[in-house]
Amino acid sequence: MSAEEVFIGSIDQGTTSTRFIIYDLSASPIGSHQVEFTQFYLQSGWVEHDPMEILESVRVCVSKAVDKATAAGHNVDNGLKAIGLTNQRETTVVLSKSTGLPLYNAIVWMDVCTSSICRKLEELPGGRTHFVETCGLPISTYFSAVKLLWLLENVDAVKEAVKKGDALFGTIDTWLIWNLTGGTDNGLRLTCQMLQELC
Repeated sequence: MSAEEVFIGSIDQGTTSTRFIIYDLSASPIGSHQVEFTQFYLQSGWVEHDPMEILESVRVCVSKAVDKATAAGHNVDNGLKAIGLTNQRETTVVLSKSTGLPLYNAIVWMDVCTSSICRKLEELPGGRTHFVETCGLPISTYFSAVKLLWLLENVDAVKEAVKKGDALFGTIDTWLIWNLTGGTDNGLRLTCQMLQELC
């Protein structure tokens, strides 16, 4: 194959697995790999992931997909020009800015540990109407803001890091970009609507 080949990579970080696919310029896949990761069910309706396991699953998938494409004769090391990222959206992570390590497991988008917080918010003056008018979104266990409130109320490491100004909060895409770029936001482009805003 020519040294002039150009490839695009795609990280698909989903709810139950991570996949990396390398495409050539005709949009044909030339190498891919997929890895499942652990689901933690702490209570009925509660679902968490280990952010470090997710990060490792991305690294493994990228490495294996590159190996497969290289074995097929493609010069991926020199030709991979961009990587896109899709993710499980409202799954959230709080990490230490100083260490880069997660302060708690990732709370998955479908987790309902925040049900009581949502009920309290609905009981506030204006309740549901206020939130929809302010944010354009309903009060729901799906969104990141209520997950952050739950973490602040229930996880001492998160509370302490916030007090010290050492907490960073984001969804899985920001967690991965932070780690894959060496703890910077270089190249970060917002791809998901900013649903985690507190209204």
